[in-house]
Amino acid sequence: MGLFKRLKVGFGMARRSGRVLRAHPKLFVFPLAGGVSGIAFILTLFGSLFLTGPLLQDPGPALFGALFVAYLVETFVASFFTAALVAATRTVFRGGEPSIRAAMATAWQRKLPLLVWSVVAAVVGTLIKAVESQDNIVAELLAGLFALAWGVMTYFVVPVIVFRNPSVRGMFEESAGTFKDTWGESLGAMGAIDIVAFLLALVGVALGGVTYVLTAGLGTLQLLLAVLVGGSAFLVGLLLGKALNGVAKTALYLYATERTSPEYFGDMDFSRLGGDGTGAAGADIPETSGRADR
Repeated sequence: MGLFKRLKVGFGMARRSGRVLRAHPKLFVFPLAGGVSGIAFILTLFGSLFLTGPLLQDPGPALFGALFVAYLVETFVASFFTAALVAATRTVFRGGEPSIRAAMATAWQRKLPLLVWSVVAAVVGTLIKAVESQDNIVAELLAGLFALAWGVMTYFVVPVIVFRNPSVRGMFEESAGTFKDTWGESLGAMGAIDIVAFLLALVGVALGGVTYVLTAGLGTLQLLLAVLVGGSAFLVGLLLGKALNGVAKTALYLYATERTSPEYFGDMDFSRLGGDGTGAAGADIPETSGRADR
């Protein structure tokens, strides 16, 4: 399947994922909460480091130590809320009404494997950044290639953790195997959703520019309003991209493992995908179809 064919499939995945979000807008709560929590933590961490001065006095160890902590917490926070999104999305695909409370409870039940995954991801991320920091084009190229391969291999880690509760080795093996079975559609979905998120982010920048022009003459307030409007729209675009990606990823994973086309994706041609078709995935996950917070 060629590049344009993959992108076409990817845009189809993105469009159907958008339908899921429109029908169940509460799903957007998970990437929103994850994004806000992650941003707050990063600002707190690096703000504290700069105020206390270690990055300026000894940028080497202090910087990489801070990066490890940042990667660890950011990965755990993002993975936790993605796990909740995946669990709630599966409820939608089974015709149920998603519950924020039940989905969060499901993610909390998987907190230990999510933490293990976050530690591994933080170690790898820090090592990649350390290699990239070398004044060597070959090292930078190798780091970039490894980062790409790592992203591919771990693309389905969170759904694997949510639906299978595997061993540490198993989460990576099953994620890589699922990506191999769905590589054309996965690459297309990632590329198309990234394009959509980028365009939405550009809309946010444009809104900031328009706000700046329309509020001319307000002095400092002019800049603050432009940043507020443009920044908010920019972040919404990025978070919407994360939500679309989570829904599309769940749809691909469920088909690859259960061999059924999820609701809203019934007209997609998944017939070329691999997978063992055993339907084992999700056998031990609690349902998240409660209606406590409808």
